[in-house]
Amino acid sequence: MKKIILIIIIISISSCQLQKKSNKYSRWVGDIEKNKFDDLNFELCNDENRIMQYFNNSQGIEYLGEKNALIKEYQKFIPSKKENQNGIIRIRFIVNCKGEAGRFRIMEADENFKEFKFDKKITKQLLKITKQLKGWQSKIVKNKEIDYYQYLIFKIENGKIKEILP
Repeated sequence: MKKIILIIIIISISSCQLQKKSNKYSRWVGDIEKNKFDDLNFELCNDENRIMQYFNNSQGIEYLGEKNALIKEYQKFIPSKKENQNGIIRIRFIVNCKGEAGRFRIMEADENFKEFKFDKKITKQLLKITKQLKGWQSKIVKNKEIDYYQYLIFKIENGKIKEILP
């Protein structure tokens, strides 16, 4: 009888542990989990569940020289000559407490916000310039350095950058 009870307890504990592993959800929709394509040297200063979302940020863009400095960086962009290159490209990423950026993700859409694949020359350039940006500012909330999400949206018209948001 003791053996049967012991077996039942072991099975119960095992199934609870399996359940914990299979119920892993992101904290927020759109959290950027580390993957094999990310820079292995990029590290968060805090744990995964403490990355501040941009909708919690009232300070706006945290870049040295603000938006004007960002716009200047993207003047390196060489427009595409391919036709029908219109819509938006969003690049989301995380900035750690040291002001380093990593875990870049791209979303592309046409002017009606439907999924669209831009010319690779456009997306590769935008991603390359974004990865090279060195002016991201660290943030402190309640006397603690934090990691935070950041995004840039590029409005593209005829293969050229028309506007950079936010």
